[in-house]
Amino acid sequence: MDSTLYRQEPMDDPGKVMVAVALFGSVAYSIRTISRAWIARHVTDAKREPLDDARFARLEQAVDAIALEVERISEGQRFTTKLLSEQARPAPSRVQQQLSSNTPI
Repeated sequence: MDSTLYRQEPMDDPGKVMVAVALFGSVAYSIRTISRAWIARHVTDAKREPLDDARFARLEQAVDAIALEVERISEGQRFTTKLLSEQARPAPSRVQQQLSSNTPI
């Protein structure tokens, strides 16, 4: 075997050192963050109080009420849009004649 194939070059280049340190640092930070989140999730599941269920029920009720109001607002907007689009269209000729005859000069 040729020893030149497996020859390792020293890390004299500062760019290579910076890349290696950044890589290992980001991997260590990611592992630490994931482990803390995993531990925190299991701790909060154990500490869950029945009071939280009541809060979630109130929150769900509030979201339902908001959804109902948004639906009413959108229905009103559709009605207004329909009225405005009907006003933009010319009236049929028979209706125009009746309107013009009833209009004072």
